[in-house]
Amino acid sequence: MTQSAARSIANAMLLTAGAAAAYVVITTPSLRRLAVGATRLWLGASIPAYLLREAGRAWVESDSRRTARTLRPERA
Repeated sequence: MTQSAARSIANAMLLTAGAAAAYVVITTPSLRRLAVGATRLWLGASIPAYLLREAGRAWVESDSRRTARTLRPERA
């Protein structure tokens, strides 16, 4: 068996296992509630963290002209 064929078979098996797990979660009400709660918790934590990180990065980048001026020596 070639490496390419083994990789294709492994990918197919992972896809099948993921689809089966998704089916079980969607069709079982308690698991569905757990998944929805976990998704809300994940989104509630990751989106604000991303926005804060991007705002901080934008703040630092917006100061580029002032920083460039201080790094260049002034001509008299």
